[in-house]
Amino acid sequence: MTNRAIAITEPKSGLSVLAPLLADKAPANAAFLWEYLSEPRVVGGIHAMWTGPEISCPIPASHLEGVSYAAALPAENATLTPQPGDIVLSYVPPRMWGGSPSAIFDIGLFYGPGARLLFPIGWLPGSVVAQVRPQEREALAAGCAAIRRTGACEVTFSRAEA
Repeated sequence: MTNRAIAITEPKSGLSVLAPLLADKAPANAAFLWEYLSEPRVVGGIHAMWTGPEISCPIPASHLEGVSYAAALPAENATLTPQPGDIVLSYVPPRMWGGSPSAIFDIGLFYGPGARLLFPIGWLPGSVVAQVRPQEREALAAGCAAIRRTGACEVTFSRAEA
């Protein structure tokens, strides 16, 4: 049996890492992400301003229109203080943040110490759904630091084997 993972790339920054899914700790969240990545996805990313060392990649609502798996996600393997290398899937119900009629699904790439999931709407636990392999965490930090310096980017997420 293969171990499911996600490949995360961003060409301008040189970011290219592999993050094995934590399906045993976050089964519903890992299943959502695996289904979403039935084809490679390009998602806009930007350095977060509230959560610290994170590249935030909100999944466009248009990517989720009409799909059955885009339902409410439970907090699994939940954290308020992500650690370097954590890939955190955050779910915000419809109308909770700014009255948005669509649910918000965000893939957070956490690359340094001191992160926290404190938003303008308060503390919001996220699910650690994958972790970048230890030997690639320096590459994650370097790529994310480059994104921080250069601004918005396009991150490609795709299925892989660990």
